[in-house]
Amino acid sequence: MRDYDEVTAFLGEWGPFQRLIFFLLSASIIPNGFNGMSVVFLTPTPEHRCRVPDTANLSSAWRNHSIPLRLQDGREVPHSCRRYRLAAIANFSALGLEPGRDLDLEQLEQESCLDGWEFSQDIYLSTIVTEWNLVCEDDWKAPLTVSLFFVGVLVGSFISGQLSDRFGRKNVLFVTMGMQTGFSFLQIFSKNFEMFAVLFVLVGMGQISNYVAAFVLGMAIKLEDWRMLLLALTVPGVLCAALWWFIPESPRWLISQGRFEEAEVIIRRAAKINGIVAPSTIFDSSELQDLSSKKQQSHSILDLLQTRNIRMVTVMSIILWMTISVGYFGLSLDTPNLHGDVYVNCFLSAVVEVPAYVLAWLLLQHLPRRYSMATALFLGGSVLLFVQLVPPDLYYLATVLVMVGKFGVTAAFSMVYVYTAELYPTVVRNMGVGVSSTASRLGSILSPYFVYLGAYDRFLPYILMGSLTILTAILTLFLPESFGTPLPDTIDQMLRVKGIKYRQTPSHTRMLKDGEESSKVLKSTAL
Repeated sequence: MRDYDEVTAFLGEWGPFQRLIFFLLSASIIPNGFNGMSVVFLTPTPEHRCRVPDTANLSSAWRNHSIPLRLQDGREVPHSCRRYRLAAIANFSALGLEPGRDLDLEQLEQESCLDGWEFSQDIYLSTIVTEWNLVCEDDWKAPLTVSLFFVGVLVGSFISGQLSDRFGRKNVLFVTMGMQTGFSFLQIFSKNFEMFAVLFVLVGMGQISNYVAAFVLGMAIKLEDWRMLLLALTVPGVLCAALWWFIPESPRWLISQGRFEEAEVIIRRAAKINGIVAPSTIFDSSELQDLSSKKQQSHSILDLLQTRNIRMVTVMSIILWMTISVGYFGLSLDTPNLHGDVYVNCFLSAVVEVPAYVLAWLLLQHLPRRYSMATALFLGGSVLLFVQLVPPDLYYLATVLVMVGKFGVTAAFSMVYVYTAELYPTVVRNMGVGVSSTASRLGSILSPYFVYLGAYDRFLPYILMGSLTILTAILTLFLPESFGTPLPDTIDQMLRVKGIKYRQTPSHTRMLKDGEESSKVLKSTAL
């Protein structure tokens, strides 16, 4: 009996066919980045103040003093949500009284923005905030929009695996791509906030991958109207539809469905592209034993709580993933709030991820996991805490520190996938990584509200994200070190959390003895 890997071993591991499919699949997920982080440009809140109607009978002096002042970052600015009661100041204007000279403005009665708001158009012509007045009492709706998108991603991640197993990898890939593109296009015609938010949940459901490294490398286009921006972002998804004729279905899935002839056609095509002569008979239905058909011991999510050690690993992994996700998405979403050109800042925020990924790859190859993770998190967290100490006139330095923080958090984010997979044993590895990934999505749902706190104190998001990141870096030091040790197969063989004494089992002792000779296998598996 041969399994799928043995049957297709003649193709090689990284030939022209595999590289072509890798490139096409990479191209197909580019719209994920655009749709996932488009909120950076869709939901900003421009500077605004209460509208004073042109029909109001006010002198120029009273019109210029119709908005009360408030302190913001140490300076007085017009209030965003209050104005002096219009009927009162109109009466004072008619009596010929002068503001500040005849009347103390601080003693005047105030009212809310009954006639709407005036929004600055220095950066954006329109956003969904200016479209539907999501400010003051309704300012919570803008971060809710982002959270709802990630709720959709969370729901999509639960159902996409089951749909892929039933209907095929290729079909689900292009259906979800169509969901992203189609519902994103429909958002252009949103009549109100509620319609926009519901459609954004559906866009998120289509985006089953939350790894958004492709974000905004092409976003430096200066589309300042939110509807035109959404229209531009749907174009890549439409173009990706052409990939249907180039990306094949998974032969492994076809075999699991008993469709051997279709699988053989794909394998022979791969052999031809790779310049390899395929054997006359590739699949023998009477002999082939697919990996998914092997009887294995049944395991459930409760096994992640079976022993004290795996419980500790699971809880620590959840905290680690959630904190990293809050930092990564929080810093990404907060980029428009930095000083300077918003498009340049967003471009830099994306570019800084490239060296972070390269560094993470090198660290995974040559250095211990937990020290690499802790160092990246310490770097990201500490520089975020320093942002509040930067003088206001050195705002470029603050931007640099935020980018360094994004660099550290991104490096940790890319390493945590490998590290978590190495900590869990084979029998529950998928469940362990899945639970951790779910925690990451919960962190992404919370991240907009960390940014939202900046409306009350500009440095509060950095203080919170920096503090949590540093605490998580310390927690990481208590996780087991998996570098250079074989992957565990059973729960008993798992590496132990630091600082807790355990009774060593024979299987764990045997595993440690085999560590040196299996280290090469581990590295190739992880990387």
